[in-house]
Amino acid sequence: MSTRSWAFFALSALSLLGVADAVSAAAEDLPKLGVTLPATSVSGLSAGAYMAGQIEIAHSKDIVGAGIVAGGPFACAETTSGQLFPYWPIVVWQNATQAANACMKDTWGAPDADKLAKRAKELAEDGKIDELSGLADDKVYLFSGNEDQTVVRAVVEAAKRFYEAAGVPEASVTLVEKEGGHAFLSETEGTACGLSQDPYVSDCDYDQAKAILEWIYGSPLADPSSSPTGKFVTFDQSDFNSGVPNGLAAEGVVYVPEDCVTHPGCRLHIALHGCDQAREMVGDAFIEKTGFARYADTNRLVVLFPQIAGSVVNPHGCWDWWGYSDIDYLGKDAPQIKAVWAMAERLAMQP
Repeated sequence: MSTRSWAFFALSALSLLGVADAVSAAAEDLPKLGVTLPATSVSGLSAGAYMAGQIEIAHSKDIVGAGIVAGGPFACAETTSGQLFPYWPIVVWQNATQAANACMKDTWGAPDADKLAKRAKELAEDGKIDELSGLADDKVYLFSGNEDQTVVRAVVEAAKRFYEAAGVPEASVTLVEKEGGHAFLSETEGTACGLSQDPYVSDCDYDQAKAILEWIYGSPLADPSSSPTGKFVTFDQSDFNSGVPNGLAAEGVVYVPEDCVTHPGCRLHIALHGCDQAREMVGDAFIEKTGFARYADTNRLVVLFPQIAGSVVNPHGCWDWWGYSDIDYLGKDAPQIKAVWAMAERLAMQP
């Protein structure tokens, strides 16, 4: 085990093992549904937005688009010194400092999109992620709320420049700027519009789930169901822990429309919560109030809601976009990317 792995284990094993022991007897195995893997899309809020971008870039061959809500460009938090001196405790501290000052705020200036696109190209040449040519047919939705002081607009604007530098056609990238705090927006659910607080879902008279899915898959979507008619399946995520703790919670959730059970071939959308937004912190608010399930019912979509657990090194339950799970946190073999993609591959297996 590497120095990084021993340090991670020493800091967080107790909390992670405690989570693993708490798997409910009701948790099921993630089902095999025969979803069409090369029609997969991904979205997320904040830390989930950064992870959505990482998964998209790593697996661009199979992913057709991403929704980045209050997130910045790929590899934003990675420091040059961390690449040169890959000692995990130092890398995590340096990356976290950069994340706070250059990838959430612009205290140190806006992220350098061209430099980050070059870094993505290097990773592709090393075989750690798919070739960037896979991005050429992607559709990317970006969002920045007017009242969001957690991830400032300059950072989201840098994400737009990154995608264009990485090969996504300009016409395929949209940046929506409107009223909203640091939250996922809905038409009727959540806190008052403009607030940035638990459960980080806000009633802004804006159907963000629809906006993301329509941008990625084309419009118009079929009208949503009035309420979800499929099944929210709580599944055991321990199947996707490859040995070294990866920060996954004990359980995740997948929404399965009835039509996707009886007729394989549905598309898959992966929806990633933000910090302080996992089930253990806000219950099922992100899963049930964002509106993805209602569109899944009528548009042959399965929606995967993987979950991260809080721990000593990750008290807010954030997805890893600065290296707390591994120094290599950007490639296909990064612990969390590998785990989520293994979930996607399980869903793609024939029933």
